[in-house]
Parts: sequence; C-alpha cells; structure tokens
Amino acid sequence: MTIDPITLEILTQALISTVREMRATVCRTASSVAIYDAKDFSCGLFAPDSQVVAQSEDIGSHVVPLPWSVRTAMEKMGAGLKEGDVILVNDPYTGGTHLNDVTVIYPVFREGRLVFFPAVRAHWADVGGMVPGSMSGKATEIYQEGIRIPPIKIIEGGRTNEAAQDLLLANMRVPEERLGDLNASFAACRVAEMRVHELCDRYGLDVLLAAVKMDLDRAEARMRACIAALPDGDFFYEDYLETYMGGHFEPLLLPLKLSIRGDRMVADFTGASSQVPFPVNSTAAVTSASVFITVKSVFDPQAPLNQGSFRPIDVIVPPASIVNVQRPAPAGSHGEIRKRVIATMVGALSQVVPDMVAGDLCRTSFHNLLGGYDPRTGREWVHYEWSAGGNGAFLEDDGPSAMAPIDWGDLVTVQSSEVIELRMPLLVESSRLAVDSGGAGHTRGGLSMQRGLRVLAPETRYSLLSDGAVVPSFGVRGGLPGFPVGSWIDRDGEIEDFDTPGKIAGHAVEEGAMVVVRSAGGGGYGDPLTRDPARVALDASEGYISAEACRQLYGVVLDNRGEPDAVATLALRKRLDASRFKLTAVADENTFEPGAVSRRRIMRINPSDARAAGLEEDELVEIDARIAAALRGWVRIDPSVAPGTLPCDARSLAILKCGAGARVELRSVLSAVRPRVVIAAEAAE
Repeated sequence: MTIDPITLEILTQALISTVREMRATVCRTASSVAIYDAKDFSCGLFAPDSQVVAQSEDIGSHVVPLPWSVRTAMEKMGAGLKEGDVILVNDPYTGGTHLNDVTVIYPVFREGRLVFFPAVRAHWADVGGMVPGSMSGKATEIYQEGIRIPPIKIIEGGRTNEAAQDLLLANMRVPEERLGDLNASFAACRVAEMRVHELCDRYGLDVLLAAVKMDLDRAEARMRACIAALPDGDFFYEDYLETYMGGHFEPLLLPLKLSIRGDRMVADFTGASSQVPFPVNSTAAVTSASVFITVKSVFDPQAPLNQGSFRPIDVIVPPASIVNVQRPAPAGSHGEIRKRVIATMVGALSQVVPDMVAGDLCRTSFHNLLGGYDPRTGREWVHYEWSAGGNGAFLEDDGPSAMAPIDWGDLVTVQSSEVIELRMPLLVESSRLAVDSGGAGHTRGGLSMQRGLRVLAPETRYSLLSDGAVVPSFGVRGGLPGFPVGSWIDRDGEIEDFDTPGKIAGHAVEEGAMVVVRSAGGGGYGDPLTRDPARVALDASEGYISAEACRQLYGVVLDNRGEPDAVATLALRKRLDASRFKLTAVADENTFEPGAVSRRRIMRINPSDARAAGLEEDELVEIDARIAAALRGWVRIDPSVAPGTLPCDARSLAILKCGAGARVELRSVLSAVRPRVVIAAEAAE
C-alpha cells in the first residue's frame, strides 16, 4: 500500500502523541514520588512482533529493551491472548531491566486481530528483597533483590487476578503505593487503546499498519546511510565494572570489538567477565539496548525512535557473562552495565568520529535508597534518590551538569526538595554542584551533584547500588577524568566512610545523622591547557573549579581581580606541558593479568620511570595519545622493562590510534581529581 507523505507523517505523529498522552496519564494518577514527580517510567507502542513503533520523551533505557519483554510474553502466551487480557512482568532474565522496573503490556485488538501492545515500564520504589528499595549493593543472588514476576496475566478477560495481585503486593513495602502505580499503568494503556481505535476509525486499520511499516523502513534506511558513511574496520575499547569479591576490590573487564562493514555494525562483547554473585551483572536486552541508544544518539538524534533504526546493528553477548546474566545471579545493576556499554561504544567511536562523541558520561545510575519505619506515621517508607551526574564534554561546549544523560530521556534528575520533605522523614540540608567534579579539558566535563539528606526517623537503613567509585569517567582527545562517585555519613562533622565504595547494603543510620551522596562527573574533551583562559576564570568565579585546579589542571594564573594574567598563564602552561610524563610505546603482548574472576590490563614500567612519575605498584593510571579516548590500566613495576618505554599490545595501540614508537602520556587517574576526603571535609564545614 502506498501512503502519501503527509498522511504518513500525520499517523507517525499521532502514534507519538498517543504515547505522550500515556505519559501524562501516568504522571497524573501514579502514587509514587519517583513516578509522578521524578518521571521514572516510560511508555511505548509495540507491534505484535515486538518491534517498538512509537515512543516520545521516554527513558531509552526503559523503552529500547522492552521488545525483549514483549517477545518473551508472546512466546509464552501469545496464542491464548484475548481481548481484556493484560500482562505483568519484571523478570530481568526474560527481557527486563531490573526487578524494580515493573512492566504492564496491554494487548489491543481490532477486527479480531492483535494490532498493538501499549506498554508502561515504571520504576516501583520497592519490590521486596533484603533492603528497603530492593536494590542492594551487596546482593549475591536475584532472590535478594525482590520478587520476580515472569509474564503473567494480571487481568484476564477484563477481570483482575486478585490472588496474584495480593501475593505480589504482600511481598513489597508500602503496598498501597505499589497498587496506585499499577493502576496508573493500566489507565495509560487504556488511553492508548482508545486512541488506536480512533485512528482506525478515521484512516482504517490497513492504512495505519502500512504507515507503521513505512516509518520503520525509513528509520532503517536513515541508519544504514549513517553507518555506510563510516570507514570499514574493527575498532576496540575496554572498561571495567567494580566489585568487592571476598571484601577485596576487583575490576571486571568489559571489552568491545566494534566492526563496521558497509551499512552494518556489529558490537561484540566476547571476552567480558563471567557473571558473578555480586550486583554488577545485567541482561542481553539491556546490553543490546545500550548499543542501540549510543548509535542512535550519535548518528540520528533528531528523528523519532523506533525499531527500524536498530535493524542494521547486531550485538554479541556471551551467555553467563556480566552483559548477559543467567539465573540466579543478581541483575539489579542494569544502569551500571548500560552506562559502561555506552562508555565502550563512545571509546570505540572516538577512533572513528571523534568530533561526534563526548567524553564519558557519569558512570552509574547511582541508586541511593533510604527507608525504614516511621513511628510518627505508623508506616514504612522508602526514598529512592538518584542525584544526577555530569555529562561528558564535547567538541563544541562543556558537558551539562547534573543533567540526564542520553539513556535517561526526560527523567527528572534533581528531585524536588519540597516533595521529599513532604513525603519522607528527611530534611534536604543541601543540594549543590560538586567543585572540580567535571573532567578538565578544552571543554569541561559536566559537574556532579552533591546532596545532604538528614534522617528524621529512627532505625533507617541506607543502601547504594552504583559504580564508578574507583574507576571514574574518562576523557577524549586529551580530556581528563571526572570525579568518582562518593557517599558518606556525616554526624556533625564526624565522617563515616565505607570500605566498599559504591556498594552498600542496609547500613544503619540513626536519627539526626546526614547521608551525603555525590554522583560522578563527566569526562573532559581536548587538552585542558588549550581551554580559553577567560572560560577558566569564569568557572573559578562561579565556583565550578577551585583555585588549585585553575592553576594545576588548566595552567591559568588569575590576578587579584580574578582575571587571567596572559603572560603568567602562557609561561605556566609551557611548564605544565613540558612536565607531562611521556613514554615510548613498544610492541608487547604481555599486557593483561588474571584476577580471581576476570582479568585486568597492566601497565608495566621500569622502576626509574615509576619514581619519576610518582607512581606506585597497582595504582590506577591511563595512557593517552590525545587522538581518541584514554586507556586505563594498573601499574606493575618491572625491572625487565627498558627505561622510557611502555609495553603495549596490538589492541591498546588500536585503542590509542597510534603505533609502536609513538610517544604517549602516562598519568595517574586520581591525580586529575582531588581526593574525596577533601570534598567531605568541605561538606562538613
């Protein structure tokens, strides 16, 4: 069927408008602060074969993995679906994200045919499990993360399955909120059903379905054209997830081989660490969706999102690995795997289209959970706090601070202090951007957010599921790292830190103590010694960077009026550039070592070079040729390595986009950021 362009666009936008109306319905009817105020939910329209047909300003990390859930539901009960049936699911192993993201899938029939699935995926603040809020930083199996719901008919033939609903809510904290959120999802799907029937009444079902097919096909054609314009080749990057197996820190390797051939792209994660009994794993759906989100955001950000854009992209994820978790390993860390997959994609694409990518984003979804029992209200309570991080800097400008990254849609990233204080036994003592938290660069990485939450109820428990507390965001083309994640307890200036940063489970917090949380900063872009001194001075006057960073990272000298001293700045920048520690890359294949579970890249250097660079054994460092993204590894002091050289394997040279004999800068990752304790002391003051 041929449809004229105007009708095609009208129907395309009508379906997108339907999703927007679904979103408005959820916002106006949900019970949870995380949903109605912070918008931690997403809506979409799906075809019977599971393809996403339409979405709006929704959270990509919700919508893009949803086809896996729809497909699994259809495989299980598709033949028996009837009008009036509604499916409920949150199982990560069958296409979900994590257990807190509870999904309603609503079949819509027309003329006896199943034509669409409106769906709502909403983050429920609690789904049971070992800690309030369900997301434990130390879960060892999925059963500790909450109740797991395979695809079930929560409504069958128009009648609610009361027994199943009661069973689910009985295993969740604050069940009245959960029921309100469930009903909000039902209401949104009914709105979509009504709008679909109205479109069919006006245009006819066949015309509507033909328009959907054409829209998917043109999205595919656009993406194929984008990929075809890239050079063919294999491109690599690698990053790490953070664990504390047996109480000791161990990074888990996540390598990527990105292959481009003609108008197709393959993201291959073969070699990723095996899954572990620790919350750093996620699903094939989340991993694949993260690849799709990156490619869509870089190459085709303006056009509406649908499944057609993803047809030219294949993703390879080894089973029982951290990027394709299998039962019973925990799967709550979908936000961390997602951002690390995006990071590896950015690192690989920086070798292909460096002008189109940004520095690494904020490393984690930063799931902070506070909860317990409030004797004043006689009710349980759960607060879910995800203070937004900094986005990576890009060619044209600085990265946005405390803003939603590309995988978060229009999620509210600075939650309302007034709503928190009204609904929770908490006092928001402070909310501010963390000084120096954005990675230094020609353009600066976005700053992270720091918030102090004073507890006003007894016997409160605090949990944190995050990443990037040890390995921070990386820069591109000479940009420096952003701040790592941080959190601590402040008792009137007495600071309690955690021995497993970023991974906390049910830590007791007494009434009157303050929990301080600080998200991660974005990576810088370009050499910080080339940043406009006037912009550096403005950052200093606004309190975005310290006087120390102004001089040591940017090489800018300010006079007593806060204006750049041109002569002194030029001299200082020359000295700082000359002091950068550089080694000659030499070909060598012995650049990885095994750990208890995974393996890590090591940087073998001569003892004299270690002394000259001020580096210690096992220190986290990065090497940078200022052409693409920096590459991380851990120091090994080795007398057998020739002074002035750095052994590099073929993959590391490909990542750096240079060859043997090139001069590369070696630097401590944490030398580019101030220690966390300094920020903690400032917060205490």
